[in-house]
Amino acid sequence: ESDTASEISFQFNRHKKSPSTGSHSSDMASVSSVSGSVLSVYSGDFGSVDAQGMVEFALDYDEKNREFQVHVSQCKDLAVVDEKKGRSDPYVKTYLLPDKARMGKRKTSVKKRTVNPIYNEVLRYKIEKMVLLIQKLNLSVWHNDPLGRNSFLGEIEIDLASWDWSNRKLNWYPLKPRSLSAVNGVDHRGVMSLSIKYVPPGSLGKRPKNPPSGEVHIWVKDVKDLLQLRPSGVDSFVKCYVLPDTSKKSYQKTRVIKRDTNPVFNHTIVYDGFHTEDLKDACVELTVWDHEKLTNHFLGGIRLGLGTGLSYGISVDWMDSTQEEVAFWQEMMLAANEWIEGLLPLRSL
Repeated sequence: ESDTASEISFQFNRHKKSPSTGSHSSDMASVSSVSGSVLSVYSGDFGSVDAQGMVEFALDYDEKNREFQVHVSQCKDLAVVDEKKGRSDPYVKTYLLPDKARMGKRKTSVKKRTVNPIYNEVLRYKIEKMVLLIQKLNLSVWHNDPLGRNSFLGEIEIDLASWDWSNRKLNWYPLKPRSLSAVNGVDHRGVMSLSIKYVPPGSLGKRPKNPPSGEVHIWVKDVKDLLQLRPSGVDSFVKCYVLPDTSKKSYQKTRVIKRDTNPVFNHTIVYDGFHTEDLKDACVELTVWDHEKLTNHFLGGIRLGLGTGLSYGISVDWMDSTQEEVAFWQEMMLAANEWIEGLLPLRSL
């Protein structure tokens, strides 16, 4: 792809507010869908009870095999999820943060009908020590529900840079409620510099209907302070969708900038097919990825929209813009034909 303007014709499916007709089913599926790669990584667990109890575990790094090991021993005095049956079916899950996408989760087996489960399992990560030391370990306990609505029972988060690696003994740690960073997605992933502009239909030049439909222009300038996932640096690029459309028509990306945690993209994308009323129901999703041969790893993103939770009258997860993102989008809506500049923090979406 070049760094000059990329123009994409974009047509929205406009949905009636009333779901009374049977023909809406396929449209609703397309509207409520989100970029699959992001959804698969960040789809969450659901219910929760008050955190209580303790977990016993030990940490070690195997220098020979370059392997980080989490020895999960047991838990005690966990919260009861099903009070009628006095039952919890707990398991332990770990992530290396902030990089959920790259390392993936590890989890123990499920122990049924107990608030004092014994695991004696080792969760392993193949990772270089220098990369490990810029991570945090998030260890959480969950109740396993057959329908997938798992309940959070408590967690502990450890900064591995300050961990005493000579301590290989099993120790007890109190389980805590979900951290504010986990609840609000507040973790530093970098900052994107960009400008956006809305060109209403027929607002350019003397000719009528120029442009024939509205256009949204997105100028991705640069990103600063990206996460460095490996010693060689980050090979990053930006993907763009205009939700609810996740088709190839909507998809655009920048070129890859290699070995740079402060990449400059200077890439402009133009989407036409916008009517002014679409700006209330659409959302521009910009995500930054680390490129590798086998797979790309999610680094962070932003969603520009009104953050109402609704798109064409349908409830959707992705209409979740932060206050900063909403203010940026609203400023564009109020200032037709003007570039609006912004500096927005990347988040985990």
